[in-house]
Amino acid sequence: MNFTAIDFETAKYSQESACSIGLVKFQDGKAIDTFYSLIRPPKLYIRPDFTKIHGLTVDDVKDAPRFSELWDSSIKPFIGDLPLAAHNASFDMGVLEAVLEWYDLPVPPIPYFCTCKLSRRTWFGLKSHALKALAKNFGIIYEAHNALDDAMTCGKLVLMSAEKHGTSSVEELLNITEQKMGVLG
Repeated sequence: MNFTAIDFETAKYSQESACSIGLVKFQDGKAIDTFYSLIRPPKLYIRPDFTKIHGLTVDDVKDAPRFSELWDSSIKPFIGDLPLAAHNASFDMGVLEAVLEWYDLPVPPIPYFCTCKLSRRTWFGLKSHALKALAKNFGIIYEAHNALDDAMTCGKLVLMSAEKHGTSSVEELLNITEQKMGVLG
């Protein structure tokens, strides 16, 4: 089980407005490294209703690096050649693609998969497959909407799904759950 779990928080509805990122690298089924950073969004504004969700304010991010300052030095090397796992991957991959395009950075063909879809194909009888609901159901204590905690919880769900299905690789897990790996870009 080798992959990197990712989560973004945004400042507003537009996808290039990333204001924090959390990454957790899993190797051989264990979390081996983490990366977290606040991000200064292109427009220094955070919707008040978004602050109520993730707790981040303009004061928190005003001195943070821009995404373009983090990509080549930190984020891209951290991801390496591992596939990304995200809960509601279309959101997080949309944010990643939008911030890359905003800063005129090449969008690399990074493989990814969705842990929400994975959970639906692993635990059929649950009422909700939202990250917070899954964490509560499985006794995972975490701070919801903290990008690093969300990424860690996402990764734990991948490992739990792999254990339930008796698999030892992401590719095999996706095959068993009849999913395909997406590719950014």
